[in-house]
Amino acid sequence: MWGTHRSRRRSGSGASEEPEIAVNIGGLKQVFCRDVLNRFPDTRLAQLVNSAPALPAEDISSLCDDYDPEKGELYFDRDPDAFKCITELYYYGEIHVKRGICPVCFMKEMDFWKIDSDFLDECCKSNLQEVEDELEEIAEKVRTILVDREGDPSAIGWQRFQTCLWRLMEKPESSLPAHIIAILSFVFILVSSVVMCVSTIPDLQVEDEEGNLMENPTLECIETVCIGWFTVEYVLRFVSSPNKVKFALAFMNVVDFMAIMPFFVVLLLTSLGAGVMELANVQQAVQALRIMRIARIFKLARHSSGLQTLTSALKSSLKELGLLLMYMGVGVFLFSALGYTVEQNHPETLFTSIPQSFWWAVITMTTVGYGDVYPKTTLGRCNAAISFLCGVIAIALPIHPIINNFVLFYNKQQVLETAAKHEIELMALRFDQDGGQHEHVCGGEDAQVVLLKTPHKGWATNRGPNTNANSESTAETKH
Repeated sequence: MWGTHRSRRRSGSGASEEPEIAVNIGGLKQVFCRDVLNRFPDTRLAQLVNSAPALPAEDISSLCDDYDPEKGELYFDRDPDAFKCITELYYYGEIHVKRGICPVCFMKEMDFWKIDSDFLDECCKSNLQEVEDELEEIAEKVRTILVDREGDPSAIGWQRFQTCLWRLMEKPESSLPAHIIAILSFVFILVSSVVMCVSTIPDLQVEDEEGNLMENPTLECIETVCIGWFTVEYVLRFVSSPNKVKFALAFMNVVDFMAIMPFFVVLLLTSLGAGVMELANVQQAVQALRIMRIARIFKLARHSSGLQTLTSALKSSLKELGLLLMYMGVGVFLFSALGYTVEQNHPETLFTSIPQSFWWAVITMTTVGYGDVYPKTTLGRCNAAISFLCGVIAIALPIHPIINNFVLFYNKQQVLETAAKHEIELMALRFDQDGGQHEHVCGGEDAQVVLLKTPHKGWATNRGPNTNANSESTAETKH
């Protein structure tokens, strides 16, 4: 198929040469017959083979990068490997993107040859969608980095102050003061968590006038300082947030609110007087609110990319986690029922009911085995052996997909962050070469979106005098 110019002749008397078109793609030549190309008349090649015989050489040259009238060859400065895939359309009616070809670059080749993306096979469409989603995520990261660095030049007065305060509280990488605030917040979270744990040690507690143990006053002072920091931090972040409703409903912000709310509720109840605090219901509520302070440990996720990655990986593995719970639920119900059945006739049985046997089934299938409930008959022990073997298998089956999702998500995050940094560096380099247009281009959001996709999807290049040939494809893809 690829080689020197050749012709096909019709059989029978009066045979005449069948109309053909010879195209040279990056040094590799392909000869097509008109009947083959006319299977898809809307494509560029079909239009060329139908219009070229009626046009002079000068007009034909305007349709391609170069034209050799002696050889009758049309030259195109395109990717020959991608064109090999394009030719599959005319012979097989569908296109497959070969391994090693960038899907986004291949789509540009299809646009140039006027081939609709519907001719792509479903497997290639899915790969293309993944690449486009990844590029969109990179563009979003680059846009976020640019906004964090440059800010909004059109903002004035309060808007500018609000933006600066938001970057200071939410973007540790935007400046040195923001980085210091993030470190201080991380330290306060650790100190508060440690104080909460240490305050429960009886040796460090003190007795009140009635002889009841209460928290050490020193630890309470440290706790108050930490809560004060969390409160100021939350208020400043709320005031500077561009969308107050979205901020208040965000999961991490709800955690922050739950971490500081118990302190002020207890403070309010205490200020109402000793009579209110002596009520049993109020005391239970106070204890419950104090336990809610453990929510502050989740604030570490705000400053830890590892915890954020773990959370996102678990979200993407909800199906596998659901399968794990289903396997365990079926096993617990089955083996607890069997355990109760075979043990109920034993005089010293510990299996008094099937619901009570659920606990034994859970600790057995998870191989914990506390020993508080155990079978005493031979059949019961055989049931226990089978139950923990099935439990190990049930737990192990979904674990690999969950771990695989975590690894894939973590690697993807690393690649996206690296790609976004490279995009920023390339953009800065290009702006410097263009004469210091960085400030002007980064100012508008629309300009940002265009430039974000330019380095990855194509850089504009000069094709020489025959610019009309590629007016529909203004960028040569380069990776």
